[in-house]
Amino acid sequence: MNDDVRNIVLGVIAAAVSAALGWLSRTYLWKRRLRRRQAFFGLPDHSESLLVVNRNAGGPELSVMRHDVFALLELSALIKDCNAHAQVVAHDAARQGFGERTEFCLGGPVSNRRMEAHLSSLLPGVRVNVAAAPDDPAAGAFRIGGEDYRMDGGRSEYVLLARLTAGGRHDTRPVFLFCGQRAITNQAATRYLAREHERLARKYGTGSFVLLLKVVNSQAYGPDVVELVADVTRAARTPLPEPAAVTE
Repeated sequence: MNDDVRNIVLGVIAAAVSAALGWLSRTYLWKRRLRRRQAFFGLPDHSESLLVVNRNAGGPELSVMRHDVFALLELSALIKDCNAHAQVVAHDAARQGFGERTEFCLGGPVSNRRMEAHLSSLLPGVRVNVAAAPDDPAAGAFRIGGEDYRMDGGRSEYVLLARLTAGGRHDTRPVFLFCGQRAITNQAATRYLAREHERLARKYGTGSFVLLLKVVNSQAYGPDVVELVADVTRAARTPLPEPAAVTE
């Protein structure tokens, strides 16, 4: 074998080894990212999850609002990327506790009983003004800790994005809450989660968090412009004081 042939053979072998190492490296990195994503969402291979939705106002049939449908599509893509499966359930048909299957719960407490129960038991530091008339500026306002967050429809609206586990345990399946002041804010929160889940996983791991997001100028930008207002985990999980009794 002359030098030219030997160099060609060595070059082919080096290229094959380099290609194999590159493929193994990419496969390892892809699998590591997949495992991290699965751990964050609590969705191992072929696991089941619940998508809990509210009913559109005005009828007993399951009729999901347009923006909530878009939110479900965002979540379905995340679930599929984890090699998992999803079941869509109406808020008043979900009868299980949490921790057995990952749950994604959409909508405010007015139209979603499941969300109302989660806020009451898991986030006692959050109150949503559901008593005010629709034309009252305080309608739908959030009270978190000692702060109030009112919406200005189409201009400035708020949504809570939370990842919570039973009893604070990291080895149970989480529940994700998307509690917005309007349907478009629910979609904005799911889109934020889809875009930022890797950063959130690096910061919080498989622990709990509650984020307050602001959707800016949705009448012009839809659900795309979202600002992180604050991490309100501690305030949201600390019970609010009971209103003082009125004395005459």
